[in-house]
Amino acid sequence: MPTQRKQQKDVVARLSDSGEEALQRLLQNPGTAKVVGAANAMKERVDELTRRMRSLDPLEKRVAELERRLDELTKPKRTTAKRTTTAAKKTAGKPAAKKTPSS
Repeated sequence: MPTQRKQQKDVVARLSDSGEEALQRLLQNPGTAKVVGAANAMKERVDELTRRMRSLDPLEKRVAELERRLDELTKPKRTTAKRTTTAAKKTAGKPAAKKTPSS
């Protein structure tokens, strides 16, 4: 059993070493710096756009509320006939005599 563990450690160590060597070769390549720089610039742009989009959410809510209020104001309202009542004038004198139809 100890030999199996030693072999596993050797395989892991070899993979680790080869991975480190591959990364060092990549970093020495002049094109890699350009790619990494472009990726970082794109990340910053995406972050900026995300921040701007978040600031639009409250504005969209305000616009929706204003549109709703505008719709309420522009809807044609039903006009109802106003009832005007006039109070009967009372006189201090005698009440008016009723007229009877004459035949």
